[in-house]
Amino acid sequence: MTTTSAKPATTPEEAVSATGGTSPRGSAETFDSLNPANGDVAGTYPVRSAEEVRTAVARAHTAAAWWSALSYDERGELLGRWKGVLARRMGQLGQIVHDETGKPHGDAQLEVVLAIDHLAWAARHAEKVLGPRRVRPGLLMANQAATVEYKALGVIGVIGPWNYPVFTPMGSIVYALAAGNAVVFKPSEYTPGVGVWLAESFAEVVPDHPVLQVVTGLGKTGAALASSAVDKIAFTGSTDTGKLVMAAAAANLTPVIIEAGGKDAMLVDEDADLVDAADAAVWGGMSNAGQTCVGVERVYVHERVYDDFVDEVMKQARSVRVGSDAEANVGPITMPSQLAVIKSHVDDALARGARALIGGSDAIGKRFVQPTVLVDVPEDSLAVTEETFGPTLTIAKVRDMDEAVDRANATRYGLGGAVFSKKRGVELARRIRSGMTSVNSVIAFAAMPTLPFGGVGDSGFGRIHGPDGLKEFTYAKAISRQRIRPPMLLTSFTRTTKTDGKVAQLITLMHGGSSTIPKR
Repeated sequence: MTTTSAKPATTPEEAVSATGGTSPRGSAETFDSLNPANGDVAGTYPVRSAEEVRTAVARAHTAAAWWSALSYDERGELLGRWKGVLARRMGQLGQIVHDETGKPHGDAQLEVVLAIDHLAWAARHAEKVLGPRRVRPGLLMANQAATVEYKALGVIGVIGPWNYPVFTPMGSIVYALAAGNAVVFKPSEYTPGVGVWLAESFAEVVPDHPVLQVVTGLGKTGAALASSAVDKIAFTGSTDTGKLVMAAAAANLTPVIIEAGGKDAMLVDEDADLVDAADAAVWGGMSNAGQTCVGVERVYVHERVYDDFVDEVMKQARSVRVGSDAEANVGPITMPSQLAVIKSHVDDALARGARALIGGSDAIGKRFVQPTVLVDVPEDSLAVTEETFGPTLTIAKVRDMDEAVDRANATRYGLGGAVFSKKRGVELARRIRSGMTSVNSVIAFAAMPTLPFGGVGDSGFGRIHGPDGLKEFTYAKAISRQRIRPPMLLTSFTRTTKTDGKVAQLITLMHGGSSTIPKR
């Protein structure tokens, strides 16, 4: 939660500059980050102006020239030091996450742990993925040597979300840094303290160059970053906001990565382990109060095991504890406006004939939402078609997995998903139109640094994580080098008709008599 004011800076955080260190005070306007569990002020931060954002980006370009000139080993060593800081102080960072999002300490620690693992992988594998490698020049250019490598773009603007304020933006930040870019990070206005902490901790390792800067603020600050002189924008948030970011970036022809919303489905086949599947559905749908872009929102279950699966889900869902105490499994709804969205989806489903087996409209309070399981929900209701982002599940009976796949794919989103099946898991996973699918587990793909993360359709485009994530923050550089003079010089006005005839004969010999493309 946030509030804004024009009061003078009065806290240490307000003196934090865009570099992540300290400097003379900038903007007079500030905003408060509030603990969504109780409304207490978690911190006060400056609203960075468009001019301050432009200044930060200009500083980043200077820093990028220094950072990209380092060797992979040199950057890897510095990133390794930052990894050590994060690991040693994960409790401190986790506390800020807890204070700003309300999520349980264990969940806060989990996302820090995953971010550290991704940082380690990116730093260790950047050179292997991005460094120069030889490629075959082909028969026509056999006299040439050919290499391809991936060069840093320069400055990456990262606009992060509030639901996973460490793990999600770090999926862009650490891969961009490992690839040799500088980063200007605009954290969500609901979790600015996390962004400031990350920038300050990096500045402890790299104190003399503003390689990672943070600019706190509201929507206008993010818009300023999107329209600034960055070389790429990595955005995570709603589909509608993603479109606005794209429009702002388009003015400068700035490429973007959009990781937007999702309406992920889980398929449960007749041979699935129902206890494991139910556990995954409940955790995938209700952990982090359901505020997970790749969380489970829809479940399609084979009719032969539907009743047993629902019974198991109910058994497990009843044990989920919501609150702000140390024993709670689920915390508050971080963004207050989302409460109305959750209620509208639940009310619409109930009004159209759905049944709430647990929870329902009365489960939605002023700060917290109790677990809600809906059945008999029409497929065109809001609870099935739109992202709810709350601790709710819709469960539907299907005659077979073909129907389950059809229903899962009947959405404008395409982010993640899950399949529980002993025999057909991978087959079904391949048929789901989404960027990621886990088999006999939930959200496992996000924890693997080797796998790309991203969606299709209204879930966005581009990828973070893995080799694809490293390449996303680079451009391909192709280099050809003549080793020997060619027997037939094709790129010259000295080329003769005799040469043209020989080339035609060669191509006909190579490709004219085969209906298949040979592998090389």
